[in-house]
Amino acid sequence: MNSIDDLQLREPDKTELFSVVKADRLIRICVALLKAAGASEDEARAVANGCVNANLAGHDSHGVIAIPTYIDSIKEGKIVPGAEWTIVRESPTTAVIDGHWGFGFHVTTKAMALAIEKAKIANVAACTVFAQSHVGRLAAYPLMAASAGMIGLAAAVSGGNLVAPFGGREARLGTNPISIAVPSDLEAPFLLDMATSAVAAGKLELAIARGEEIPKGWLIDAEGHPTTDPRDYRNGGVLMPLGGAEGHKGSGLAAIVELLCRLLTGPGSGAKLADREKFGCFLAVFNVAAFRPLDEFKKEVADFAQRLKSAAPSEDSSGVFYPGEIGYWRERERIVHGIKLENATWDTLRTLARNCGLAAELDLA
Repeated sequence: MNSIDDLQLREPDKTELFSVVKADRLIRICVALLKAAGASEDEARAVANGCVNANLAGHDSHGVIAIPTYIDSIKEGKIVPGAEWTIVRESPTTAVIDGHWGFGFHVTTKAMALAIEKAKIANVAACTVFAQSHVGRLAAYPLMAASAGMIGLAAAVSGGNLVAPFGGREARLGTNPISIAVPSDLEAPFLLDMATSAVAAGKLELAIARGEEIPKGWLIDAEGHPTTDPRDYRNGGVLMPLGGAEGHKGSGLAAIVELLCRLLTGPGSGAKLADREKFGCFLAVFNVAAFRPLDEFKKEVADFAQRLKSAAPSEDSSGVFYPGEIGYWRERERIVHGIKLENATWDTLRTLARNCGLAAELDLA
């Protein structure tokens, strides 16, 4: 391997665990596979861009490893390509949106755009979404608001029960992420993006694909015992709430997200409908300029971030990073050098390409 360009073209080496693929090539592959499965151009690009952007930021659990699952969901009728979203209730500052089981990436992007437009007029706005599919990396939506000079907040329920409430051994909660983005003069975004469980469920699937163990504290097996084998997740294992011995904090946050995203979102949205897992969202936008001059605020956010970073590093630490900084620098590096993709995922994409007659067109023969 002599150059970055070589990384873009090379096929997987079966003697290694990973292949390295450039982002633009991965987007082209994913768009083609999703369109072959029935997605429109706009839908396919929303999903492909969302997944690859997650890979670039280092959130590989929400990256292209999920594309085969989305395609399976289309075939099973759980995702409806071309579904029209509907505003079922609206005010000048709010909207309740029925996604009609469309692509979560596509539906939630439109919902956040609506919230931003409302906030431009009313300064504060919120939207809820129900009956849609998985929304991918949640950070994508608050970042839209931050780019518009606003503070964006998003929370989402993650479909079915995956996480035990604190003190329990049976799943009653989703991984239920929360993300907040704040406009600033920083190069990297000031961005919180976190699951309320010890880890996102996709990281277990990623560990399975990579043949890796997981840290103790992420998962209990079907018998309620702590385990480091991610395969136990597929055999009745249950994720743990964020916080370890202080897991009541993650469990409490997850419960609030359930109320905002499962019960507040719309009629009948509190249960599984038509055997689909529901991915509800709560989105809120705050126009900074309604509170104080935007330029002053952005500068002071940057000053605050630098004050955080000025703290002396603790033992065995590489120093302080403000929220969102590590993901940004990882993205810069992966744009140049490519995305490490486990061969199991790469092989699955190749198989999908062969099955729909696109292997030669996508150089995946």
